[in-house]
Amino acid sequence: MPEGDSVYRLAHRMQFLVGREVVSTSIRVPAHAVASFDGRVAERVWPLGKHLFMRFGDDVLHTHLRMEGTWSVHRLGARWRKPGHTARVVLVVDGAPDGGPIEVVGHDLGMVRVFPFADYDDRVAHLGPDVLGSDWFEGGREEARRRVLADPGTAIGLALLDQRRLAGVGNEYRAEVCFLCGVHPATPVGDVDVDRILDVTRRVMWANRLSPVRVITGEKRPGRTSFVFGRNRRPCRRCGTSIRKGTLAGAGERDAERIIWWCPTCQPRPGGAPG
Repeated sequence: MPEGDSVYRLAHRMQFLVGREVVSTSIRVPAHAVASFDGRVAERVWPLGKHLFMRFGDDVLHTHLRMEGTWSVHRLGARWRKPGHTARVVLVVDGAPDGGPIEVVGHDLGMVRVFPFADYDDRVAHLGPDVLGSDWFEGGREEARRRVLADPGTAIGLALLDQRRLAGVGNEYRAEVCFLCGVHPATPVGDVDVDRILDVTRRVMWANRLSPVRVITGEKRPGRTSFVFGRNRRPCRRCGTSIRKGTLAGAGERDAERIIWWCPTCQPRPGGAPG
C-alpha cells in the first residue's frame, strides 16, 4: 500500500490541475455517479496522510489509493495504460494554450468520495497529524505524541500504523523506523522513546517525499534500499544476524495480521524473550 510519502509525491505531481477548468466529469462509483465538477476550476490539490484531496468550488473529491490505485495523466484521446473497467474517476480539464484537453484518470482507487468543502474538517477529524504536514512543527508533532502515548500498553508497531494517531505511516516505514530506533515492533509504547520514534519517522519520510525510489539505507541500488523490510532470513546490515519476520497481533486492530520484520540482535523482543 502506498504510504504518506507516495501520496505527498502524487499531490505534488498533480499540482498542474490547480487553476484549470473541468470540461467533463465521470465518477464511476454508484454513490457519486451523478456528481459533476463541470465548469469549475480546480482550486487546490493536497495530501493528508495516505489520502488525496482535490477541491472544485464548493466540493471536494477525496480518494485513497489502497493497494492497487494509480493516477494517470495524458492528452485526451491517448491510449490508457490500464483497462477502462479499472477507471473510477475520469476528469477532463482544459489544456495548455498550445495543446488540447488533458485527461486525468484514477484507476483501481480503493475509495472515492465527494462531499462539501464545508464538511472537510469533520470528514478528517478521525485522522491523526500528518507526518509530512506543514504544521508538523507547529503543534502536529505534539498532538501525534499525545495520541501515541494515550494508550501506553499498545505495541509501538500497532500505534505507528494507526492512522488515528499518526497519519501516513505504512508497513515499510514501520519496519524501518523500528529498526533505526533499535525497538522491536511488539514493544509497548510506554517502554519506548516516543520522541525519537516520531523524529526519525519525520526525518526519513521527509527525505523520501519527492524521491521515486524509497531509500532508507542511503543506497539506491536494487535490494539495498531497506534495512529489514522484505529481508526475511537475510543478514542484518549492522550485525549480520538473520532478519526475522512474523505478524503482530492486536485486539481488534485492523493491521493485526500485517507482517513485521526485525533483527533479533538489534531489536530484542520486549521482556528479554528470544528473538
